[in-house]
Amino acid sequence: MQAFWAEHFSFVTSVEGWVALATLVAMEIVLGIDNLIFISILSNKLPMVDRSRARRLGIGAALVMRLLLLATVSYIAKLTQPLFEAFGQSFSWRDLILLAGGLFLVWKATKEIHHTVDPDDGKENMVGQVTLTVGGAIFQILLLDLVFSVDSIITAVGMTDHLAIMYIAVIVAVAVMLFAADPLGKFIAANPSIVMLALGFLLMIGMTLIADAFQFHVPRGYVYAAMGFSTLVEVLNLLARRARRRKQAAGETLH
Repeated sequence: MQAFWAEHFSFVTSVEGWVALATLVAMEIVLGIDNLIFISILSNKLPMVDRSRARRLGIGAALVMRLLLLATVSYIAKLTQPLFEAFGQSFSWRDLILLAGGLFLVWKATKEIHHTVDPDDGKENMVGQVTLTVGGAIFQILLLDLVFSVDSIITAVGMTDHLAIMYIAVIVAVAVMLFAADPLGKFIAANPSIVMLALGFLLMIGMTLIADAFQFHVPRGYVYAAMGFSTLVEVLNLLARRARRRKQAAGETLH
């Protein structure tokens, strides 16, 4: 027992260990924002009674997948080794996974933007509700989470060699996602303009993943700063619209 504790939880007695844990938890939560946006948009296409269940099942299955991936962390770390060269640069399994995930996000966001802008008198939405099932939604959630999981685990390996820290960070981040999934999904569903903004975020994240696959690394701080600024502008727009509605309602009451 003492040997197990010394091997896996020795970090609790050092400041460096706690700093690494806090940093990794923060990184996992930030990466979880991308997942939450996708999960919210995808689950909102389901019937109302299935949305919350789909979010919980998708996030729960994603947790199991991440824990299983952590158990093979030594193999995940090898995904950065070059496989072949093309267009004057080498590609690894990580690059191919990021490229596939980025293309999937760009395709999905573009498709949803098209359906939102041109719903074809509601026919597309009706078809979407029929064809998208809870199982289909969970599959797409897991597919995208696989991309983010591989990327975050490789990053985590570069930050710490304590497997226990990685497990704790993943569990904490997924717990935050479970807590925030329903409120975020309801907020996006209640504000149509937020849907377009969220789809724009997915499009930007997809392009970032594609750039990473081609070795053009875009600092995530810039991406999240742009997302934060856009969100702030949209919140101000929501407050302005709400104030105009209250003023209009008050004017109609006086008349």
